[in-house]
Amino acid sequence: MAKALINQVLCKGCSMCIVVCPKKIIVLSDKINQKGYHPAIVTDQSKCIGCSACAIMCPDVAIRVER
Repeated sequence: MAKALINQVLCKGCSMCIVVCPKKIIVLSDKINQKGYHPAIVTDQSKCIGCSACAIMCPDVAIRVER
């Protein structure tokens, strides 16, 4: 099973990963990280297909996809 892992400290909440996710399982968290941003989170890892679109699009290299 694939997993999209988002580094909560590096994420600036730019939403680019949200736009490109074909399964629409990434949203911005209600919580604020150490830098004052709402980081992206994966709502349902079981639906991740491992396409890596989120990781490719992330300008801060805050996302890693494991397959």
